[in-house]
Formats: sequence, C-alpha cells, structure tokens
Amino acid sequence: MFFRMVRGTFARQWKKMLMIAVTVALGASIATAMLNVMLDVGDKINEELKTYGSNITVIPQSEAVISKLYDVENNDVQTEYIEEEKIGELMTIFWANNITDFAPVNDTLAELNGTEVTLVGSWFDHHLEFKKKGTVYQRDTGLTNLRSWWDITEGEMLDEQKHSENCAMVGVQLAAEQNIRSGDTVTVECSGRTKQLEVVGIFESGDDEDNYIYTTLDCEQELSGCGDMMKKVEVSAITSPDDELAVKAARNPSLLSGDEYDLWYCTAYVSSICFQIQEAIPEASASAVRQIADSEGKILEKTQLLMTLITVLSLFGATLGISNLVTSGVMERSQELALLKAVGATNGEVTLLVLTEIMITSVIGAAAGYFLGFAFAQVIGQSVFSSAVEMSGMAAFIVIVLIIAVTLVGSIPAIRMLMRLRPSEVLHGGH
Repeated sequence: MFFRMVRGTFARQWKKMLMIAVTVALGASIATAMLNVMLDVGDKINEELKTYGSNITVIPQSEAVISKLYDVENNDVQTEYIEEEKIGELMTIFWANNITDFAPVNDTLAELNGTEVTLVGSWFDHHLEFKKKGTVYQRDTGLTNLRSWWDITEGEMLDEQKHSENCAMVGVQLAAEQNIRSGDTVTVECSGRTKQLEVVGIFESGDDEDNYIYTTLDCEQELSGCGDMMKKVEVSAITSPDDELAVKAARNPSLLSGDEYDLWYCTAYVSSICFQIQEAIPEASASAVRQIADSEGKILEKTQLLMTLITVLSLFGATLGISNLVTSGVMERSQELALLKAVGATNGEVTLLVLTEIMITSVIGAAAGYFLGFAFAQVIGQSVFSSAVEMSGMAAFIVIVLIIAVTLVGSIPAIRMLMRLRPSEVLHGGH
C-alpha cells in the first residue's frame, strides 16, 4: 500500500518530481566538481608552480653557515663545493618520487670580447645513472624543465644528447649588446683558460639571466678549474603546504614528539624533504626557496576557499529550490494528505510518505548530478591544469551527505505545513 501510493505520486506529479531531481542534480554536479577538484588541486597547483623553477636549493654546509652568520650570499664567499657524484643521492631519499627535476648550477666570472660576463654551467636534459647498494637509479633531468619559462627567441634549447659540451645559450640582452646570433661562435676566457663556444640559442628570461651565458656543466668546470664539483643544486619538488606541524619542525625537528616526527617525516613538506636531502648528503645544506614554497600554500588556500564558497552557494540555491518545490507539491496534494489523516494516518506516517518520495527523487538527481559534476571537473582539470582530475571516493561520500542534508533542510517548511494540516478544514473547503 505504501509503495503503491509512492508510485501513484510519481505518476501524477512527475513534472514536479522531475524539477526536484533537476534541482538536486544541479546542486550535486557543482558540489561534485568543486570537491573533486579541491581534493586534487594541491598536487595540480604544485605541478603548475614547478614550471616556474626550483623550490629547494642545496649548497655546501660550510657556505650555508657563512651565509647565516654574516648575512651574505653564498656566491660572494664560496670556497667549498659539493662533489658532482653526490647528486645521485637525491634519488635515494624517502620522497624521491616527489622530486620532479634537479640540476647542478655553477657560475663563474668570465670575459667575452673584453667584457666581464657571468658564465653558468649546468645540465640540460641530462641522463643520470647512479648506483647504490646494488640498485641502479636513472633520471632524465636538467634546466630544460627547470627553466621552462625561458622564451627561446633564436635557435633552440641546448640539448646534451644533441649538442657537444662546448655549446652555449646567450641571454637576449647580452646577445644584443655583443651582436651575437644563434649559430655564432664566441670566445670565452676564464682563469687563464680559453674556450670557443657555439651559440645554439638566444633566450629571454625576464631577469638578470638575460645577461648570462649558459653552457654545459663539464664546460664550465673545465674553464673555472673546479673539477667535478658543484656550487649548488636547484631542486624542484612537489610538496604539501606548510601547516603548524611543518612550521614547528622547520625551527627544530628535535623538538617534535615521536608521533609528530613520524608524521612530519612521512609528509611531503618542503622542510621534511630538505631534511632528508641533508641526511643523504651530510656535507650539504638544503633550504626552501621561501617565495615559491609560501606561494604554494597561499594559492592553494585561496583556491580551496573559492571552491568551498561556490559549493556552499550552489547547495544553498538547491535548498531553496527544493523547499519551494516540495512546499508547492504539499499544497497541491493537501486534500489527498488530509484524507490520509482522516482515515487514521498519523503525522509521522504522512511525513514518512512525503520524505520517501522526495528522497527517491533526490537520489536519482544526485546520481545524475555526480556523474555530470565529475565530467565538469575534467573540463576544469584540462582547461586549467592540462591534466585529468581523479575521481575521489571521499568526494562521493561528502556529496551524498550534503545532498541528504540539503533535501531534509529544504523539506522542513513543507513538513511543518504538513504537521499543521487539519483534515476537517481542508476536506470541508476551509483550507
């Protein structure tokens, strides 16, 4: 009898039920899209920010101490180096898979046509092989990705697999001053050593690097005479935004309790990754590039706040829509519901009947809205981050809870009207 009455309601008021389902579907679709993107946006934003350079710098331990004590840049006082062979240790840390790119960076002063210039040596699309404890690690890495924002105005990006070690790229401003074009050969002198470098490309970085010459690490090491040594290593890693635990650990990890230490060490905070790098390379000091690391957290917080507001507003609109539709539906069925009360149905039984009808409609609308919202999330992921958004079980659970809450809250005015419904007044035309 109960379910026959439910079927009868759907048959008679299918347009009203369809409108409720559509309202729920719209609210559920927006909530689904925002929640799936929100739960996946941390890694997306981190990956996007990685295109703007490294967020960790590794320098010799002694240089880090001097920099802190005397508040000077390590380049001004550098006398110590890191052995080039140590760079492979980066791939042995706990969060090695979060390290997307890294490259050693050596800079030295050189002369070009009687003008003092900065010569920088590094890796460009370098294939690294490193063996430790019987395991061979391999990684293609270098400035090709770490300097992805460079605009190559002439020629091409230096490629170690394609070009010789005596090749170079010249900043656009220096190239203009020295009348250098792609394909030219320039003579560079450093510490009494001279090399002829073939210019394979002219780049524009938008900063001081526009006055630099970039060449391979081997070439710079030979010119400067530093051997197989590195001044610093730039590291780009996907990290989790800092929270209270990360801030506390950044001051002094030894102050953490055992549980706090384990949680911090096993979370991809920039401070924990730096700590693990220093464990792997004891003679080095790893520190975060705070501008980028802080930006990740701020951008993520603002993005999540915006998505939360959109979700709340969409669900608020769905609640109002459900309230109006359910209330008007109860008003249209007032005689039917009053008759049920007149023949002995209690307020609870009549309320259960109406809520069952609304919840079935909401479930149908929510199911349609979830898949529509997930498709919308893919559109956001591809258009903003150029990658797919993963389906989150947590998002599905949250959407179910929210839709149930929205349906119940939206039904409150109709239920209150239903509770006050008096059969004698309605059936005798007094309503």
